[in-house]
Amino acid sequence: MSLRRKRIFSIGPATLAMASLLAAIPAGAQYPGQLTKTTKDAPELRAIAVLEWTGDAGKPKASRIVPVAVLDDGQLQDGGIYLARPEPLALAGEVEYQLEQNGKTVGLYDIRNAGQEQGSWVGYGSWKAMPRPKPKPSMSEVARMRIGDEDSDVPILHRKHHPDDTPTGSTSTGSKSGQAPPSDPDRPTLHKKDTSEDTGDTGTTKTASSPAPDPDRPKLKKAKKKQTADEAYVDSVPNDTDPDRPRLKRGKSNTDALNVVPSLMGLPPDMHQTVAVSDAKNRPDHPWSYTWANPADEAKMKLAMEDIARNALGLNSPTEPPPATKPTPKRSATRKKAKPVTPPALPPPEPLVDEQFRVFELAYGSGATLVLSAHSAGPLAQEKLITLIAQPDLYGNVLVLLKSVTDGAHLDETPRMRLVDAVDAMADNRGELLFELRGATQRQFALYRVLRGQAEKLFVTGGGEYGAESSN
Repeated sequence: MSLRRKRIFSIGPATLAMASLLAAIPAGAQYPGQLTKTTKDAPELRAIAVLEWTGDAGKPKASRIVPVAVLDDGQLQDGGIYLARPEPLALAGEVEYQLEQNGKTVGLYDIRNAGQEQGSWVGYGSWKAMPRPKPKPSMSEVARMRIGDEDSDVPILHRKHHPDDTPTGSTSTGSKSGQAPPSDPDRPTLHKKDTSEDTGDTGTTKTASSPAPDPDRPKLKKAKKKQTADEAYVDSVPNDTDPDRPRLKRGKSNTDALNVVPSLMGLPPDMHQTVAVSDAKNRPDHPWSYTWANPADEAKMKLAMEDIARNALGLNSPTEPPPATKPTPKRSATRKKAKPVTPPALPPPEPLVDEQFRVFELAYGSGATLVLSAHSAGPLAQEKLITLIAQPDLYGNVLVLLKSVTDGAHLDETPRMRLVDAVDAMADNRGELLFELRGATQRQFALYRVLRGQAEKLFVTGGGEYGAESSN
């Protein structure tokens, strides 16, 4: 009886320690603080925008960047208003965008400042060329450099080692960070200035520090900036809300006037557009062009889509020619053989103005996705405009997934869909079609995902439904 009690008494503290450890585990799991994600496949912060410019690519006369969407934690947010303080996150200073055309990076665009045009935020900056990688030296050049080093007459200085020197990296009494003390006690030694200040006899110190930035605010990819001798940098004050507080301008100033970035105003007819992407990860290019097994199939699909567009715009002529009329022949004693009557030729089809035809492969191994946009000739108020999204069916015919038809008098009710390009908005190696929805007095941008024989509107700026589409 006493032995059993002794055993219970001996294991009692271990049991209590184990119980306390198990009780502490769920308490730590229920900690309401912010948890760090460890999933490697989680999408990074990614911004999608449209660069608009006039002039030549790479050296525009005027340019601006229009934010479309920000992918944060797998959700698409409106890039024009997301985390605006006061400018949105997508237009924060020094954010760098990669400019893409058909999935290939063609340049960089660094945001310098932002402003509002007709109530919408836009950014201004500079277009930079892609940095050229340094070419690797050939085997002959490497061998030549090695031979040159061996045959060089330039003397090389070596530090003399003393018997009483301690080896590098070893620790000893009175040394800091594993560095050995100097061998010569009379040799002067330089020390870094201590930034702390003594407060008095209490022995406590003060350390000057700037306000900490907001840890919860996400950050997009920043542009690399070279610091020169004439440039100065100032820490930002994120918690400052005083509107009368003076602001310092970064950069080098050579005149009294500020260096204003050329801005693009309105919608000039010679304006160009391209996709812009800002991502913290460096992702490889993903070309969106579709390669036909038979080049004749592309011409066949284009003719079929043009015929559908003309029928929708009312431009096609009757498919059968009118019956031919001929005079009644006079009777004669001698019967002559009648000549065959040639039917009149069909008139040529009405031309499609500003026709744009693109074929995409929006995912590796997927089929072709065709997009055609055009409009009829005539005054702007009488123009008819159409945009088609289609795919080939199993029999080689055109299957229309989306058809948008409007005219110049109803653009604010049904805007014109203008294709910008394909872009990987969800960072999943699948392309979405980016359209500009342009009305008479306003415009928006929309992302469409083509999947399983359907064209679904994935995202639209402004949050509301603008425009109407039909499935066929």
